Amino acid sequence: MQQRVPVPTTGSSESPGPASGPKEPGRGPGGGRGSWPLPSGPPDAGLLTLPLATGLWCHALPRIGFREMGDYGLLDRLPASYYLSLLVLTAGFVLSLRRAGTAPWWPAAHCAALLCALKAPPAVLYDAVRYPWASKHDAVVDTLLANGELRPGAALSGNMSAYDQWPGFFTLNAGLVRAFGVEGAAAYANWAPVALGLLTMPVLVLLYRTFCEDWRLVWTAVWIFQLANWVGQDYFAPQGLAYLLHLTVIAVVLRHFVRPGSAGRLRDRTTLDPAAAGVPPPTGTRQRAVCVVVLAPLIAAVNATHQLTPVMLCVCLFALTLTRRYRNHGLLAVAVLLMLAWDLTMGRPLFVETLSTLEESIGELTRNSRAGYAGRLTGPGPELAGTANVLMVLAVAALAALALVLRRRLVRSALPLLLVSAAPVPLFAVNDYGGEMLFRVYLFGLPGAAFFAAAALVPAAGVRPGRARTLRRGAAAVALPAVLLVLTAGFLPSYYGKERMYYTPPEETALVTRTLDNAPDGSLILSTSGSFPQALHRYDRLEHWFFAERELPENERMLEDPARHLADGIPPGTRAYVVLTRTQDVYTAGEGLLPAGGFETLRTKLSASPLFRTVESHPYGVVLEYRPAARRSTTR
Repeated sequence: MQQRVPVPTTGSSESPGPASGPKEPGRGPGGGRGSWPLPSGPPDAGLLTLPLATGLWCHALPRIGFREMGDYGLLDRLPASYYLSLLVLTAGFVLSLRRAGTAPWWPAAHCAALLCALKAPPAVLYDAVRYPWASKHDAVVDTLLANGELRPGAALSGNMSAYDQWPGFFTLNAGLVRAFGVEGAAAYANWAPVALGLLTMPVLVLLYRTFCEDWRLVWTAVWIFQLANWVGQDYFAPQGLAYLLHLTVIAVVLRHFVRPGSAGRLRDRTTLDPAAAGVPPPTGTRQRAVCVVVLAPLIAAVNATHQLTPVMLCVCLFALTLTRRYRNHGLLAVAVLLMLAWDLTMGRPLFVETLSTLEESIGELTRNSRAGYAGRLTGPGPELAGTANVLMVLAVAALAALALVLRRRLVRSALPLLLVSAAPVPLFAVNDYGGEMLFRVYLFGLPGAAFFAAAALVPAAGVRPGRARTLRRGAAAVALPAVLLVLTAGFLPSYYGKERMYYTPPEETALVTRTLDNAPDGSLILSTSGSFPQALHRYDRLEHWFFAERELPENERMLEDPARHLADGIPPGTRAYVVLTRTQDVYTAGEGLLPAGGFETLRTKLSASPLFRTVESHPYGVVLEYRPAARRSTTR
């Protein structure tokens, strides 16, 4: 029998070539060849910067005036020590990149610290669930625990039927509530961004290391991903969990689904960027089939958790089939079949409803790419947040585009990551997803965009020094910390500029809970929007009408006689209650659903109308009961 000789696979998916031998001399500390002149500092800068940044952050935390937020949300309530902690953390991260190749845990620790510094304050401080609309997810968990069953075919008010049709996230949290012995998921809901962020970090590292050997670039990409992830889709909601599962599937595919003989010129080290990683070892047909079987439960979990993410996953897998490296029709077929199987069984009601609206939405690029229901952001904080959102998208896109020009050889080797990031963009032409398609496309394209943005800031280390290369690397040494600070400055208004909409006083939550607990089964709850705490408490026993979630001109006409408008929409014989709260006031004004002073006009006119009786009135909210007898007397 002929003895088989093992073939080295470093840097090649085929036979050994120049990339198979020992690495070239002069490899720098970041894992790439050559060196990179970063600002000088102590060898283990994290020993100084991490404790200092942590101390400043802890000093700032009790001084954050979240209860007295004004027009700018938390921005003018964050003390100077908080901003200083971010500055120190950024400096420590840049210094830690000097030894990223030999001590990658230092930049990793800084990335974890950045995540906590940016997103943990609400979890530590708030005495209510951040994002009032997240309370409906807690309500789903409570209902699931109380009823012990799913009802995917039930027509539930407030668009809540979809949660029984895609129950994966809620089933998981029902188990966690029981395991932790807490009263409800609200006890830990505010920690979701931190928990999901920490779980996402190793997946991103796995994804980036598939195409890059330079640890400096990898950790810079993770840092930029966190700064650019301001869209707020990692809160206590199905999207955050489904997104983590989606990235995990993509990372496994990119590392373990390489076809034999498909590397082409990528097996030749001289054609690659110095930071580029070689193509992962190829897998045979049988190995890929086993991987499909292993990934199938994970893909099924994505389908059980969220409606849109399986579509994104299928689109990304289709994009990968356009390359010889990852042409795997079997995996794509499994993903599509699992999605259709779920949509046509558990998710059939919403799936059929969505299909009926596609004729109106396909091709409507302007409408599909808008953010929110309608209207325009109003007020200093929301307007600043909206501007920062746009500038952040443009900044990351510009940096990524710059890398496509400056790092063409790296782009060639990381082409699959570029395709995966660009694949969701055409979905703009299909549907607006309730005014959120813009945010979802940005979110799913962010991992690749962050990688290429980092490639524009972390220069390719080379073995041939030259004046132009030295100048470029010197400029990069200044540009990196400067750009990271600019992105940090953009993240804060993007994430915290509308915080008045997101924090709810406990008194308002108690008012709403008390009202909905006392409302008889079958009652109709009217409010301007569903963005207030406990809005869908007891959603399986009550009906809801969010009468201002529409175009601004329609709401302006409604304000001419709001009592008559609401009375005309209440079915005969129905007990109805109008719940108007401070959070609704802030939300409808900030999102441009009502004109300036419109909410106060609405409250005043309804309170004075004989058609409604005041049940409770407080500075943080008012509850009115509909009086059908008064309507009959006024129509005689």
